[in-house]
Amino acid sequence: MEKKYSQMSPVELREIIGTLREKARKAEQLGIINEFAVYERKAILAQSYLLNPEDYIPGEIYRIHGDPGMFFKIDYLKGVYAWGYRLGGTQQIEAIPIAMLVDIKEAF
Repeated sequence: MEKKYSQMSPVELREIIGTLREKARKAEQLGIINEFAVYERKAILAQSYLLNPEDYIPGEIYRIHGDPGMFFKIDYLKGVYAWGYRLGGTQQIEAIPIAMLVDIKEAF
């Protein structure tokens, strides 16, 4: 039975992230875009478990990694997900893994 990301050690998480990124690279080379997206998303989620959710502050605005020009305002955090809104978007609440959020000060 496979472990959940939340049960893995940092070493195990880094290994799984490497494996997932390699699978994503191969899928991209083969032109299997859906598979590439799935592996990339899994790697981002695993990477979120290496981060400290306390470093992300509700009410603050962050840049979304991989989505140039898009910003996200955090309403609250639940586990490794930040819940909030994309600025300039549909104002529909959504959850984003914290590994996708980049502090605006670091982005520039």
